[in-house]
Amino acid sequence: MIAENLHRIEQEIQESCALASRNPEEITMVAVTKSVDSMTANELVELGVTDLAENRVDKLLDKKRSLSNYQQIKWHLIGNLQRRKVKLIINEIDYFHALDSLRLAQEIQKRAEHQIKCFIEVNVSGEESKHGIRPSDLQSFIKELEGLEKIQVIGLMTMAPYEATELEIRNVFSTLKQLQESVKEQDLQYAPCTELSMGMSQDFKTAIEEGATFVRIGTALFKKG
Repeated sequence: MIAENLHRIEQEIQESCALASRNPEEITMVAVTKSVDSMTANELVELGVTDLAENRVDKLLDKKRSLSNYQQIKWHLIGNLQRRKVKLIINEIDYFHALDSLRLAQEIQKRAEHQIKCFIEVNVSGEESKHGIRPSDLQSFIKELEGLEKIQVIGLMTMAPYEATELEIRNVFSTLKQLQESVKEQDLQYAPCTELSMGMSQDFKTAIEEGATFVRIGTALFKKG
C-alpha cells in the first residue's frame, strides 16, 4: 500500500513539474509521519524516503530514537515550537519549518550548537487559527534576525486554507513565492531564502506549479485504497 502510494505521489510530482517546466529534482518530498507508528515510518525509509517530519517535539524524538540505525534520515520539525522546548529538540533536527517570532529565534540562538536551517512561517491567508507572521511584517522580521548566526533563513513556509477554492489556494502560494523572491533579491548571507515549504497531500500539485521546493505529505502516503 505505502509503496503504491509513494509511487503515485512521485509520478504526480513529476507531472506537476512538467506542467510548470520545472526539474523534479528541485522538489524535496517530506513525509509527515505524525499519524503513523515507527514501524510504518521504517517502511518508508526502506523505500528510499530520507526526509521525515513531525509536528510535535516528543513524537519526533521518539521516532528518531526508533530509527536511529538510519543515518541518512533528515528530520524536519513542522509544527509550532514553544520556547521552553527549544533546548530539547533544536539540536536533533535538520530543518525547522515554523519560525514565527523574534523571541523564538533568540531562544534557538541560545540553545543551538550548530546553524539551523529555518523556514519563516508566513500567515498569507490571514486566518486567525494559523500561526505565522503577517506578510507586511516579513521584511522587518528578516532584519531583526541579522546577527543571530545560528539561524539560516533558507526559505518561507505557509499553509493554504483547508477548505478553499483552487484559485484561493493558488493565490496563497503565488503570494508566498513573491515574498520569497523579495527576500532572495536582497542577497543576505544569513537569509538566502531560496526555498519554499508549501503544499500538503490535498494541494501539493498546485504548490509545485507555484514554486514549492519542499512539499509536506502525510495522508496521501498512508491512505488505504
